[in-house]
Amino acid sequence: MRPKAKPYLEHLKSSKDLQTSYEAVRAGFVALALEKNRRATPYVAQARALKTAASKAHKPLDLLRIEGIRPALLTAAGVSDKAANHLQETDKREAIDGLISNFLEPAGSEFVEELVFRFLLTRGDALGGSMRNVGGFMAQKKLTRAILACLKLAGTPCQWLHSETKVWSPLPENDVAVELNLRGLSWSMSTRPRTLLFNLTIPIVKNNIDLSLLNCPVEDLTPKVMRNAAFYLAFGELKGGIDPAGADEHWKTAHSALTRIHNAFSKSKHKPHTFFIGAAIEAKMAAEIWNLLKRGILENAANLSNEDQIASIARWLCNL
Repeated sequence: MRPKAKPYLEHLKSSKDLQTSYEAVRAGFVALALEKNRRATPYVAQARALKTAASKAHKPLDLLRIEGIRPALLTAAGVSDKAANHLQETDKREAIDGLISNFLEPAGSEFVEELVFRFLLTRGDALGGSMRNVGGFMAQKKLTRAILACLKLAGTPCQWLHSETKVWSPLPENDVAVELNLRGLSWSMSTRPRTLLFNLTIPIVKNNIDLSLLNCPVEDLTPKVMRNAAFYLAFGELKGGIDPAGADEHWKTAHSALTRIHNAFSKSKHKPHTFFIGAAIEAKMAAEIWNLLKRGILENAANLSNEDQIASIARWLCNL
């Protein structure tokens, strides 16, 4: 079944349907808080283990003789794992010595607690950095699950690309949590091969695009095909940030990316479908998106917080 000329009308009646409700914003912040706590769990466990090991020391200098905690001492000194890879052993020892003389020894009998606090401070900074991208990660998970549901209901077998191994393999019958490590999907609908890739740098655009749908099987994904405009069927921007304060900036970034796509492909007289999915969509944004939809500049759009809209845009993608 070919998608209708105006597929967005399947789930949108006006720009108001695109706006994110207060309830959705609240639910989004709660989901982010839960995800942050989930990601913090290993750090808390490490801190507890560090406290147990460090408690064997009678004074700060004794920590240097406790086996297995040197990397933790370096972390407590404020050196991240990434930074540690660029330091010489003498630099690492200097950092640990500075931690002991400047912070642990002045703490007196509370030096173990001081050590644990400083360890968590550095780990917390690393967690904060990873959380800046968690909105996009959660958005990709949600959309992926909607697409998989659509393919499953249609009885359409598909392959998935593992983000770490870079290997394509058939989707297992028990596909629970595959979206955690998924970088792409490939299927065939009515003998039409389709491959959807996340976060792909498109040679024609020379930029990274959140979602790229190609009309070819994975076996044909050669550099030559990737440079051929005719093989690209659709592009989408996916913005999972839920904070209303950053909504306008996310939309500007997405709009610029979609404009670059249109400009790049117009040179080859090829017009791929374009769509936008956002978690935080304010009234002004919604009006702009609705205008682009009516003018045919955007083919589809959806609010990530609306399950029906996501299910509808997933069906559209699967049937392109």
